[in-house]
Amino acid sequence: YKSIDPEKVSVHFANNPLAALSFSNTVIVASIHTRKLHRDILEKAGANVISLDEICSSPIRDGAGFNEQYGLLGSNYTNDNSVKLFPRDCDAFVRELQKELFDRTGKKIEVLVYGDGAFKDPVCGIWELADPVVSPGYTDGLSGMPKEIKFKYVADNAGDKDPSDAIREAIESKGEMDKYGHCTLGTTPRRMTDLIGSLCDLTSGSGDKGTPVVYIQGYFDCYLDD
Repeated sequence: YKSIDPEKVSVHFANNPLAALSFSNTVIVASIHTRKLHRDILEKAGANVISLDEICSSPIRDGAGFNEQYGLLGSNYTNDNSVKLFPRDCDAFVRELQKELFDRTGKKIEVLVYGDGAFKDPVCGIWELADPVVSPGYTDGLSGMPKEIKFKYVADNAGDKDPSDAIREAIESKGEMDKYGHCTLGTTPRRMTDLIGSLCDLTSGSGDKGTPVVYIQGYFDCYLDD
């Protein structure tokens, strides 16, 4: 950034967003997942705040790209004159694709548009999710969070029962299970779109694999299924 204009650009590091007000009363908030919090803090201090989701949120000329919901958030560098914005109209796209797949195959297939996965690399510490959301569009069957038992916990605490029988009973009765009970300990409560989108991102990556589609089978299979 400093190389853009070394005489005018200076870089300062701070943990408190209010530190920006030492240099200007107008602040562009570039954070992604904490943007609303940072905006609120700065505006309460009297700052004039602009966030990235407000930039490129409408076309600046005929034919220009825009994303009314996310603006520049989730965009990718293309060249010095253009960026590729986060996709929009994804809800309509996934429903149209699901319908076409059903018309052609007779199978109801869930469809999801995904970007960055929601995970942090344990070695280099990079937080992968640089997009505002994992999935900007998905079909209805992917809504919500899975309700699962902790397989190992139930098996290890079967007592006098056969572990297989204990697991079967726990799965059959999980509709009445306390989602904060012992049987669920260690099952991280995450949305299915975040889980599946992360799986897709890990599979396809963003390098030179050229993977246009990730087709997942068996994700909703159950241990009790034949």
